[in-house]
Amino acid sequence: MTELERKIKAKIPGPDTGIEVRHTICDICSPGMHCGINAYIKDGKVIKIEGIDGHPSNDGRLCTKGLSNRQYIYREDRVLTPLKRVGKRGEGKFEPITWDEAYAEIAKGLNAAKAKYGAESVAFYSGYSKWYRQMLRRLAYAFGSPNYGCESSACYTAAFMAWKVAAGEQGRPDMANSDLFLGWAFNPFYSSYMKARRAMALKEKGLKFLIVDTRRTPASEKLADLFLQPRTGTDGALAHAIANVLIQNGWIDKPYIDKYVYGFDEYAEYVSQFNESNIEQLTDVPYSQVVEAAKLIHENKRISCNESSAPLCHHRNGLQNYRAVMALTAITGNFDRKGGQLLSPHSYMHVGCGWEAHEHQYLYETRPKNVKDPVGAPRFPLWNYLEGEMQAMDMPRQILEGTPYPLRAVFALGMNARMFPNSGRMFKALESLDFFVDTDLFMTDAAKYADIVLPACSSFERGEFKPYPGGTAWYTSPAIQPLGQAKSDTDIVTELARYMDLPDEQLKEGYESFVQKYILDDLGFTVEQLKKVDLPIPVCKPEPHVDYQELDKGLKTPTGKFELKSAIMENHPEWGLDALPTYKDPLDGADPEKYPFMFTSGSRIPNAIHSRLHGVPANRSLRPVPTADMNNEDCEALGVKDGDRVTISTLRGSVTVNVHPTHTVPEGLVNLYHGYSEADANSLLDENHLDPYSGFPAYRSTRCAVKKEG
Repeated sequence: MTELERKIKAKIPGPDTGIEVRHTICDICSPGMHCGINAYIKDGKVIKIEGIDGHPSNDGRLCTKGLSNRQYIYREDRVLTPLKRVGKRGEGKFEPITWDEAYAEIAKGLNAAKAKYGAESVAFYSGYSKWYRQMLRRLAYAFGSPNYGCESSACYTAAFMAWKVAAGEQGRPDMANSDLFLGWAFNPFYSSYMKARRAMALKEKGLKFLIVDTRRTPASEKLADLFLQPRTGTDGALAHAIANVLIQNGWIDKPYIDKYVYGFDEYAEYVSQFNESNIEQLTDVPYSQVVEAAKLIHENKRISCNESSAPLCHHRNGLQNYRAVMALTAITGNFDRKGGQLLSPHSYMHVGCGWEAHEHQYLYETRPKNVKDPVGAPRFPLWNYLEGEMQAMDMPRQILEGTPYPLRAVFALGMNARMFPNSGRMFKALESLDFFVDTDLFMTDAAKYADIVLPACSSFERGEFKPYPGGTAWYTSPAIQPLGQAKSDTDIVTELARYMDLPDEQLKEGYESFVQKYILDDLGFTVEQLKKVDLPIPVCKPEPHVDYQELDKGLKTPTGKFELKSAIMENHPEWGLDALPTYKDPLDGADPEKYPFMFTSGSRIPNAIHSRLHGVPANRSLRPVPTADMNNEDCEALGVKDGDRVTISTLRGSVTVNVHPTHTVPEGLVNLYHGYSEADANSLLDENHLDPYSGFPAYRSTRCAVKKEG
């Protein structure tokens, strides 16, 4: 072997090897991390990837998901050309067509629904990824439809709503300056992995951790000074019990409360019912541990909190659970305080980067007036009031029932039908549509139901603006040419708007124009400048925090205070929602004798996110078959051992999967990771078992039965 051959085999970049290193981002976990990637390119193909040293998100590191990007990009089921359905919906039979033919078919199908039923009969839906969502919303509005919606109907938005209700804007933990970190469902070792590294470093410096989780996780084992393990969905009751101990012992900041908090007296009276007489029965947490948690909070004055938007919110009591946890920072005087929870207005895509952008203006300035309410508005009035977009969890119902008006066509980017509770019903809804378009990298189960499938680029094949907390940003460039005829999502939206000649000139100008005018102009930077940098650069200098400055100015709530009692809900009694963060039992109405176990489908595993990586061989090999985690004692009682087959049943159906005995889950809980087509966890869930405040599905709290097979 020659020296050159050795260098090529070792993937050493240089003019002699023809290997070049180009920078891009991983958007598999869009839009949170967006880790920086060095892509090694030879002959136009990615041959190696690694993290970028010095990148603010990952500093040279990549998780198992990020490391899968090369296999992810070159999956065998990549969609490489526009496709037109030639078989029955769901069969997956398509023929290639040109982009012009695709746009013509889309214009024809969408306009036909508009002409027959009205513009509101067409829904515009976003799944993964998320970077194009501002423009998709504008496309819906330009078409005349109020029905823009996205997978955030089941992800994060409930948390954002809770923050809006309490403080008018989202908050973030000032973890580095805290004495105690309240990690409620904090599992960074499997999700947002760089937070795990940071947490371990802060623990070595003396930061204490109170970890609360339904399961035992690396965080509970490696970080916790105290670990509480409540029964799934009972977080609100546990938070109220801790609050009651704090209040009864005077371990609260009363001057702060009197000045900055609304509704405290009614809140204090309400939480007094969560005490030594009932809390273990409600949550499985011994009252002695509740007292110990309150003492830990009292002894460490500066507390910040991680209220995970998935484990807390994926219950029918989810938004109220989240509010209950948030309240602990308010009654201890730790909101808008160094070392506590700091107000963090989002700059872009719900990321607080340190500056105020005009994204909100871009989103809503063209919203059509005098149109019907978006899907889900009557059913979820608080969602509609705060978000003003389609609550997509109600979309399959409206498609099938046609009330309060027909919904007959869907234009989707990244539709994943398996994320909907009772996913089989969503597939029936897609089958019944007059017209359905889906855009994706892969031929997914949802795409098989589409009339037109459009090929999308990965993050390696397009450019994207990406800001980060701390005031840095960059604009990536394509590392490789698009595979086949794939286009970026924003180019698809722009070109369709031009083809249909929709009345939105700003939309027709495209993505870079949006970023420049609505995000960068006030910062004094240009898209072209950010395209030239190798790493995100400072584009603003965030102002240093001043304790209680935002509270002194008045929060963006009706009272100007942190609201333990929501003035918004108080002023709308017709909604039938409780203004206080009341606690309701999370479980559905199934007979506990017939369905004695609790079922959860929303947990994280390190090698996958939803169903996006199950088609990547290396990732799939880490958990190749659908497997339910159950407590060792439950498995012994059922007579099953590792790898045995069990059938999990609910009122909605059943799936048969392998079982894995473990002590990480408590007795009575069945934890089945979602996204497997052959054993779809979400097919077991009730489509009506939703949070009336947010519309979020109860992925994590459904009664089930388990039976051994064979």
